[in-house]
This record gives sequence, C-alpha cells and structure tokens, in this order.
Amino acid sequence: MIGALTLPATLRARDQDVVLRRAVEDDLTAVVGLLADDPVSTARGDRASAADEPLYRSAMLEILADPANDLLVAVDAAGEVVGTLQLTRIPGMARRGSARLLVEAVRVRSTLRSGGIGTALMRWVTDVAAPATGSALVQLTSDNSRTDAHRFYERLGFAGSHRGFKYAVPPRPAPGG
Repeated sequence: MIGALTLPATLRARDQDVVLRRAVEDDLTAVVGLLADDPVSTARGDRASAADEPLYRSAMLEILADPANDLLVAVDAAGEVVGTLQLTRIPGMARRGSARLLVEAVRVRSTLRSGGIGTALMRWVTDVAAPATGSALVQLTSDNSRTDAHRFYERLGFAGSHRGFKYAVPPRPAPGG
C-alpha cells in the first residue's frame, strides 16, 4: 500500500461515476476476471482458471503487503468491480534521484470500454497519485499488439519514448523432480 494515496476517491467518467479504492482479498475473483477479459492477457495464460487461484491469491497478498505497491479497483454504483490497476513507486538514481510511478495491469471491463473509466483512472494516476507519491514520472509498458491502447495513452499525454524489453525466465523443475 502506497501510504501517501488518499482513497477511496470518486472519479467522474463520461458514462458513470466510479469509486476507486484499494483492492481487498475478496476482490480477487473480479480482478482475475478483468485480466481474463482481455485477449492479450488470455494468450499469456490469464484465463481465470480455478486451478490458478492460489497463484493469483499469493501474488495479490504480496502486492497488498508491499508498501511500495497498491492494487486498486474501480467499482460502480452497485459495488461491482469494473476496472483495476497496479501502482508501484520506484525510487531512482536517474533524473536527479527522481522516483517514478509504474502503472501495470490497467483493465476496464470490456463491456464498459470507451465510456471514460480508463481515462478517469489514468487522469487520477497522473494528477493525484504521482504528485502524492513524490513521483516525477509516470511510466507504463504496453504490448506491441495493443494499438488502440497506444492511441489511448498518447491521447492522455504519454509519449512512446522508449523501447521496452522483457525476458521470460524459464520455469525451474520442482525440487526432487
């Protein structure tokens, strides 16, 4: 939990208001459902399988316990989770010792996309979360195939200024196996 953030917060989206709050363990199924409600994530294995629930629960509890991280959910008037994102504050040496705020796993329920929820979430990150955490830079990565998302982030003022690289670490065999 990034302590400097004041939550919950009501965000005004184009089609509806949502309340942004810290995720709790009971939100696990909804958050995983949002990940699985995305073709790129599904291709990576985020299928909301009950067999994977212990892995997701372990990751969620680790994120929630880490003071440099926050896992947030946007809920509608009925209390349904309609969006999520993860924030990580990273202290840095570059840019005269500036901290940066990393945004990960931004998802809005597919039936509600283009209704302003994503814009409201990201505006809150840049206008509220970044200053509150003392971050001089907000950064994110986006899969090369997400051309609509790239246009979305550029419209919000993000610049595609860097080329990102990832290395998938091969799974290790189980001990004794």
